[in-house]
Amino acid sequence: MNVLRVESQPFEGQKPGTSGLRKKVRVFETPGYLENFVQSIFNTLGDCSGQALVIGGDGRYYNRVAIQTILRMAVANGFTRLIVGQGGLLSTPAASCVIRKYATRGGIVLSASHNPGGPDEDFGIKFNGDNGGPATEGVTDAIWQASKEIDHYLTLESLDVDLDRLGESRLEGAVIEVIDPVADYADQMEALFDFPKMSALVRNPKFRLCFDAMHAVTGPYAREIFENRLGARPGSVVNADPKEDFGGGHPDPNMVHAHELVALMNGDDPMDFGAASDGDGDRNMVMGSGFYINPCDSLAVLAANAHLVPGYRDGLAGVARSMPTSRAVDRVARELGIDCYETPTGWKFFGNLMDAGRITLCGEESFGTGSDHLREKDGLWAVLFWLNIVAEEAKPASEIVRDHWQRFGRDYFSRHDFEGIDSDAATRMIATLEEKLDTLPGQTFAGLTVESADSFSYRDPVDDSVSTGQGLRLFFNNGGRVVMRLSGTGTSGAALRVYYDLYQVDPALLGQPAQVALAGLIDAADEVAGIRKYTGREAPDVIT
Repeated sequence: MNVLRVESQPFEGQKPGTSGLRKKVRVFETPGYLENFVQSIFNTLGDCSGQALVIGGDGRYYNRVAIQTILRMAVANGFTRLIVGQGGLLSTPAASCVIRKYATRGGIVLSASHNPGGPDEDFGIKFNGDNGGPATEGVTDAIWQASKEIDHYLTLESLDVDLDRLGESRLEGAVIEVIDPVADYADQMEALFDFPKMSALVRNPKFRLCFDAMHAVTGPYAREIFENRLGARPGSVVNADPKEDFGGGHPDPNMVHAHELVALMNGDDPMDFGAASDGDGDRNMVMGSGFYINPCDSLAVLAANAHLVPGYRDGLAGVARSMPTSRAVDRVARELGIDCYETPTGWKFFGNLMDAGRITLCGEESFGTGSDHLREKDGLWAVLFWLNIVAEEAKPASEIVRDHWQRFGRDYFSRHDFEGIDSDAATRMIATLEEKLDTLPGQTFAGLTVESADSFSYRDPVDDSVSTGQGLRLFFNNGGRVVMRLSGTGTSGAALRVYYDLYQVDPALLGQPAQVALAGLIDAADEVAGIRKYTGREAPDVIT
């Protein structure tokens, strides 16, 4: 082979976060920057000779350029079979599906998830292991260490691969297989859910469905599943064509950024069922007519009704949630008599539990829900799960949620995001609060007394690894909880996430607006931590 050894030097800041390495496109365009990180992945894997690798991404700007670079480097490093989504596309859950189906060494997924795309926006890359899930902390730490020691990378002198033509070709002896990015994933969904019953529902002219793909990768998947296989009326999937800049929008399925869907669901003549997914297809928002379903409630409702869905009728091994997620699913687990695990933020922690057979369903408050069918959160899967329950129960989604509250009580929940704030100020705020955690119990703030406070750490019950510094928790005497943490998903400044949840069982108080029910906790959190003072903001940028 015509392998080139290119001398290189380390770049600062190539430490992968919970979702890989995310930077501005301009950073990735720096000569050698992408190559260094990819070579660090291959160096961490060791001997790649004769191995297979999956490559694909969410279609954002720089996706195609990066794939050509990775293909050349993968062949130069010994891979002999490379499976690529047509056009360079593979949703993150579909990548997990393909890795598992074809038993590859793993995959490289190109995505910055829900972050904006375009020449001046964000790009991301991560490695998924042979179980289809995000690399473990041990692997990501090894990649980071390799990136600090790298002195060269391997590549080829070759023409670009045609990413648009399905089928096999060869690159210096390696097989490049361009596959339909949708088919394997859609087949798996059809095997899990009751498509005939769901089809009868969506074909009913009285039932109106809207799925907003937000000009992101799920457009082709949603069209195939909802319109082609289930028979929803043409046009039920909106913003369905993936664009490199997501049509100038922010591909984050929440009440702020999915404003087109929100308007359709809350108008004078609202749709019956609405949903949206994000840039790479791993997140979801589900709505009923004039009714927003909080992701924490969504996980709990899916767990409580899993017996209605063919793929889960044999019962759940257990459930898990990320620490900031409300405790709604805990209550379902207790009634079902199954284990419920509280993990740090990051899907890799769920993967260990799934591989060990300890859990079936899992979720995060950040619009991520999934099961052991894959090792990634899965936006379309969650939407289909809801649609299956609606079809089986013959009830609107809003009524299903309200019935759940009557049965289990309601865990009021909200997340306040302060985006792009000064990194030093955000770090000082968290450090100052952490220093005084031990002194807080017994103190009263805005009329609420702190009962306990800690910095969350997690010991993995499968591999006994320990993760510390995962967020600060404050528990109050009204049963409420506040969590604060800095997020690693942004690329500019710091992102402070503040989470509030409060359990309510009084039937007369189950229908309050969340911000009203949580007002006391919100005031107490600001008083104890100085959120407005440190962030310089009078209000969060996004409330979910």
